[in-house]
Amino acid sequence: MKQTVKMIMDVDTGIDDALAILFALKSGDVELLGVTTAAGNVTAEQATLNTRQVLELAGAHIEVFQGAAKPISRDWVGTASDIHGVNGIGEYVLPAPKVKDSAESALEYIIRKVNEFPNQIVLVFVGRLTNLALALQADPTMVSKIKKLVIMGGAVRVPGNVTPEAEANIYGDPEAADLVFRSGIPLAVVGLDVTMKALFKEAHLERLLEQAEAGQEELLSFTKHIIQYRFEAYMRKKGIKGTALHDPLAVAVAINPSLVVMEKTHVRIKTEETHLLGATIEEPQLSKVNPNAEVAIDVNTDAFIHMFIETLARKL
Repeated sequence: MKQTVKMIMDVDTGIDDALAILFALKSGDVELLGVTTAAGNVTAEQATLNTRQVLELAGAHIEVFQGAAKPISRDWVGTASDIHGVNGIGEYVLPAPKVKDSAESALEYIIRKVNEFPNQIVLVFVGRLTNLALALQADPTMVSKIKKLVIMGGAVRVPGNVTPEAEANIYGDPEAADLVFRSGIPLAVVGLDVTMKALFKEAHLERLLEQAEAGQEELLSFTKHIIQYRFEAYMRKKGIKGTALHDPLAVAVAINPSLVVMEKTHVRIKTEETHLLGATIEEPQLSKVNPNAEVAIDVNTDAFIHMFIETLARKL
């Protein structure tokens, strides 16, 4: 019998975070214990609101824990409204959440759960690594109790997307990323090296809508809107017909690592104030003797897109 993945997701809920949450909920292979939030695509408060709204829209009863409002040692650089919209979900208006906010913080929740289920939880971080860095500072023993950490972040062998060298999630809090990469946690890096190879296109959206099970009209309306919003943003910003499914791919790899080709390597995060700030630099001389990460370097695009469509089409 296939075992479900006991998962905690950390998000900064913009569009692909919302899709990643729905993907995890509908997969049937994930036991989503809880969701933590941080500033990134939007403020921590907006990310928390968006996350709770998406979960309630899907009919899922999962707690959300608000976390870091800024990087651990820097000022927050602001939202990504040009890609995600001012509210983070393409200006789609969802009903106010019925469930009250949790009094427990993201930091407290992560520490509590990892200690409650040692070596059983896969952490999937699809935003900045701030909440995890803070948790590791508060409880260093967590390192030996995390089964695996899968991150959406980095651009190891390809250009970045906020600077020529750096990807947004790492650049958004390089000190947090540096702490996590040096921690010794079993780490899988799902970055721009693979996410930009697995573009979701208009024909894929049509297929998703055709295959979708009845009885989830509101959820499908939301899904269609935010994907189309991203299509328009990608065409406007990048001249690309389609959109990367950055965060859903990280969730997919947590469920089925065979979707990507991984290489063990040693990655260092640049924290110095140079043009390399936030870069994920591969260090070949250390990779053979002291690898600190598995980095996804290729992806089975067809298998992933098929998995994504099949999963999102299901009724929860």
